[in-house]
Amino acid sequence: MANQTVRPVAILGGMRTPFCRSNTAYQDLTNLDLLGTALDGLVDHYKLSGEHIDEVVGGAVVTHAKDWNLAREAVVASKLAPSTPATTMMQACGTSLQALMGSAAKIAIGQCESAIAMGSDTVSDAPVVFKRRFAQRLVRLSRARSLKDKMKIFKGFSFGELAPQPPSTNEPRTGLSMGGHCELMAQTWQVPRHEQDELAFESHKNAVKAYEDGYHDDLLVPCAGVFKDNNIRPDMELSKLATLKTSFEKSSRGTLTAANSTPLTDGASTVLLSSKEWAEKKGHKVQAYLVDAETSAVDFVKGEGLLMAPTVAVANLLKRNNMKLQDFDFYEIHEAFAAQVLSTLKAWEDDDYCKSALGMEGALGSIDRSKLNVKGSSLAYGHPFAATGARIVALLAKQLSDTKGKTGLISICTAGGMGVAAILKSPDEVE
Repeated sequence: MANQTVRPVAILGGMRTPFCRSNTAYQDLTNLDLLGTALDGLVDHYKLSGEHIDEVVGGAVVTHAKDWNLAREAVVASKLAPSTPATTMMQACGTSLQALMGSAAKIAIGQCESAIAMGSDTVSDAPVVFKRRFAQRLVRLSRARSLKDKMKIFKGFSFGELAPQPPSTNEPRTGLSMGGHCELMAQTWQVPRHEQDELAFESHKNAVKAYEDGYHDDLLVPCAGVFKDNNIRPDMELSKLATLKTSFEKSSRGTLTAANSTPLTDGASTVLLSSKEWAEKKGHKVQAYLVDAETSAVDFVKGEGLLMAPTVAVANLLKRNNMKLQDFDFYEIHEAFAAQVLSTLKAWEDDDYCKSALGMEGALGSIDRSKLNVKGSSLAYGHPFAATGARIVALLAKQLSDTKGKTGLISICTAGGMGVAAILKSPDEVE
């Protein structure tokens, strides 16, 4: 393996379900339903019915215990050859991009020729469990043989044990929600409310334009009678955003609202990747190539900023590839919150931060904001946690294929103080 030649990794494209606000159009669907729909949409679009794919990797963040083999179950239920193996994995909001990174590494060294990265999430089907003490009683009950033994198990039982324990997205180490952490970041980087609202407004405006141009026609597969994302607001007015109440910080310092934060969202995404040789053999056009990718983490418990890890990942990518932050034609920065995006941009412009936190000689500098999320991003489309990475990769790959753009940068923040970043290049830049 040490002498293996590294091959370019081709991104052939992706398909996803429309994204819908939780507890709306997909309220009766499971992660398997959504993932299966997106996967078969990819199979149909790229004529993969009956084909063996070397590996499929993906998962979900909000899952039931029964979904322990989610990726493989989606494959078995799909039109792919049943010989296609699958791995279920999870890295919070970076899940499907991280899945792509692992498969890409195998393609690069010749370990496999083709792969699918994917992710799904539905908060509408969130697992709700009983308190631990009652759950333990049920386990013992399943082992008890006599009625007397079964009755003993419920000695000391109280109805309080039946209180449901819904899933929580709060950070276990701090007890704060992601929005609460992002409020702290907004205060640290002095990101004003009006800038957050403006970024949210631009995201919706760009997404509306993309739909009007038919840009998503070959990126979406209908699901449960839904044909487009239902979070996008064509009638959004910037002036009205300023009237909304804050969502996480109720004091005068609060700046994050329902409009400049992503809503809980249901949906699934997939991406097809391969070696150049496999793509040519199967007659598939290469939309882009994955050049490099990076995962990072920060000590958010000690105040480094829960969603600031992508600044580190991007800095490492730039150093490794001898590139500047300004060398990209497109910037796809996941909009978990408008404040997160703006904090990231301010951090890259800050000389002290780039020296002390990123190990750079000085500030990375500003980017051309006209190149940022030009088709809209998560504030408009929504954010099914594990599905966002694949959505972004597919969208960026298409942009690099359809335009004269040569290079694109992806930056995704995740729970747990982690970040995932990647560089994509157009075929003309690699072949």
